Amino acid sequence: MNHHDHPSGPPRAAATGGRAPGTPRGRHRRRRALRGAAGGLAALLATAAVTQLTQSDLASALPGRLVPPGGPASSSPPPSPATSGAPVAGTPVAAPRIELRVLLLSDGAAPVEALATQLDREGVPYTRVDLTAADRPRITTSFLTGGPRHGRYQAVIVPGPDPLPAGSAEAAALEEYERTFGVRRVIAYAWAGARVGLQQAHYAGPLDGLTATVDPTAAGGAFGYLDGPLPFEDVAPDVSESYGYLARPLLPAPTDGAPGESFEPVVTAQAPDGSGTGVLAGVHRAGGREELVLGFSGNAHQRQVGLLGHAVVSWATRGVHLGQNRYFFAVHVDDVLSPDDRWHTAANCTPGDVDCAPPAGGGPAPSTEPILMTAEDAAHARRWQRENDFTLDLVYNAGPAQRRIEEAGGDPLTERLLADRREYRWINHTWDHPYLGCVQDTSVVPWRCATDASGAVRWVDRAEIERQIRLGADWGIAHGLPLDRGELVTGEHSGLVTLPQQSTDNPNLGPALAATGVEWLAADNSRETTQRQLAGSRATTLPRHPMNIFYNVGTTAELVDEYNWIYTSRADGGSGICEDNPATTTCIEPLDVATGFTGHILPLETRTALGHVLAGDPRPHYIHQSNLAEDRLAYALIGSVLDAFRSAVDDTAPLVGAPQRALGEELARQDAWRAALRAGGVTAWVEGDRVTVRAPAGTPVPLTVPEETRRAGGARFGEPYAGERSAYTTATGADLVWRLPAAPHPGTAASGPSGSGAASGPGAASGPGTAFGPARPLTQPAPLDPLPEAPAAHADGVPLPVSPPVLPAGPATEPPDHPGAARPGATGERPR
Repeated sequence: MNHHDHPSGPPRAAATGGRAPGTPRGRHRRRRALRGAAGGLAALLATAAVTQLTQSDLASALPGRLVPPGGPASSSPPPSPATSGAPVAGTPVAAPRIELRVLLLSDGAAPVEALATQLDREGVPYTRVDLTAADRPRITTSFLTGGPRHGRYQAVIVPGPDPLPAGSAEAAALEEYERTFGVRRVIAYAWAGARVGLQQAHYAGPLDGLTATVDPTAAGGAFGYLDGPLPFEDVAPDVSESYGYLARPLLPAPTDGAPGESFEPVVTAQAPDGSGTGVLAGVHRAGGREELVLGFSGNAHQRQVGLLGHAVVSWATRGVHLGQNRYFFAVHVDDVLSPDDRWHTAANCTPGDVDCAPPAGGGPAPSTEPILMTAEDAAHARRWQRENDFTLDLVYNAGPAQRRIEEAGGDPLTERLLADRREYRWINHTWDHPYLGCVQDTSVVPWRCATDASGAVRWVDRAEIERQIRLGADWGIAHGLPLDRGELVTGEHSGLVTLPQQSTDNPNLGPALAATGVEWLAADNSRETTQRQLAGSRATTLPRHPMNIFYNVGTTAELVDEYNWIYTSRADGGSGICEDNPATTTCIEPLDVATGFTGHILPLETRTALGHVLAGDPRPHYIHQSNLAEDRLAYALIGSVLDAFRSAVDDTAPLVGAPQRALGEELARQDAWRAALRAGGVTAWVEGDRVTVRAPAGTPVPLTVPEETRRAGGARFGEPYAGERSAYTTATGADLVWRLPAAPHPGTAASGPSGSGAASGPGAASGPGTAFGPARPLTQPAPLDPLPEAPAAHADGVPLPVSPPVLPAGPATEPPDHPGAARPGATGERPR
């Protein structure tokens, strides 16, 4: 029987009540294709180009605050408006060279930081200017340009309608830059009014539980992958989580080719107070400039923000940018063919596992019947997959199945799964699911590592680890499983560090993996969130997100009972873990056995998993075969995630499920790309209809472009996704060049004064393309922290007549996946 993957440290519960989302679970249905012709979208999606500064240029033009940790810092003050060069002329220039980099002006508020997080998630380079810092750089012509035809930024993101003092030289320089180079602006949070092309708001207040509508044909099709309702979360009934303004346009809708001011609604909704339909987001065009106005607050972990995030980036960059967007969702089912121990609702422990101590007064230890799928459960899995267009990864232990076959002359469960073997992806989980770390001393609760006479830790030896791996893989190959011997999930992720008992990897693990050809080893994301290569092997870890349907439950009643034990106080009949660990755990009111799963656990876990999906996180999720048996609890959760995603996103942006190896490679590429940006060796720009990227050989370069973009040799580039094309290309050391279907900036004759912005700025120096200034390596902020498992709720306060409420910049209650900060949704197992 299996002793399972318990994260170290106590679990954490959400501080909010975890109320079910405001919309019911949608039905699965295929989505229509992106509205509007791809060619029309391609013609509208424009871009920007990059030359790059040397390290000395960075020191003078980009003060240290803008450079990632470890990068060059400024030793001189930023240029003043008086010495920054002449203003950029307002007439568009012909075929400018514009760097593939976004300028983000931030005041630290949650809405603008949410867009910064989206850039991070996709791998889009950006420069952050902290508007609250006294030593920030001045926004001047020389900061924005490297010459009359060289723009340093392809898009601008600002926190509000007027991020810089009205009438200031900085505000004028930024507006002229946007007008001259055709650079779009995103206003992260704006109140309704004439300044942004709207009438005064007819509703200002909380948006919790509201369902908005996205027009996929608006904004040049950038929002085209969103074809369903856009629900605003309502997690906590007593907390305002999103505040916004609904207003009607003050300006007419745009007319093709017609000049003049206009406003194009993109996201609309009915006001909660019945005052009618209003705009929550739209494109304001005036004075030769375009700005996307977002009229609601939010943070990076909310569903509505995650759904809209890529569309905002796509619109801002005119569909051409470094980085790419994918929505990943894979679910590993551990312990297939092997029984799981069952939770004892009276003893509040798991007999057969290592957390059930003998009764204090003596007598027999508690016992329960293990949980094992039946042949009918296996047949249901096949039917469910087909009905829901989703493939599970079956992580199997062959030893228990083989013993059943030998003892009974056959095994219906094994026979059914083998007959359907092509319906699934398969991963070796070792032969018998033993613990492969230190030798466990289970005479005490919790267990500890056994030691020898000298006090040294005793380890499971290399020969046993190799035997477990080989027997499992050999059985799978012999029975026709489509198996990759290079993939492995050890029982309980054992062999790897398991705190607090085992502080290092089993030193025999790496050599055993090398001997058996294992290259990708699963890890628990609640223990370690980043990939690492194991000593003595070629194996790299792939952290997996545990789903909070416990391994030791087969029924709803068992799940709710254990949930209450973990997350309620002693006075309420619980374990008191939440009282003993207030820094990491919040107590909840006991859940009702009849309604606790559907009313609390299911919506909370849906939100957590969907958050990973919308973050573009390739780490798979994992559950256990017990969750496909008896009450079949896992299907409700997986189906809820699928429906929540598919009800909002069409088939042009499908969920990506892939084998363990492919997901591990994707995570490694993402990390390698961010490291390359931090190292400063990447240069990228668009000029005319050509995109050029220069990067060190071996760098995986992600690029997103319009349909019909071609490689230099004429072949169509990339894979279609969300109405665009994107892919990684491995740099060779030579320039990588792509041809767009149309020049993003057809422009007219350049009309700016000669030398504008270059007299005393970096643009005066020579470099690749002397008219554009020297090369500037792209840089990127430090690596992302582990994503919180769910968004926090934020109190907004009362409506303000002239400015929106200020929100905290980050989640207030939800922890990341790491030891000691687990919670429902961050732990797949009961803690030891």
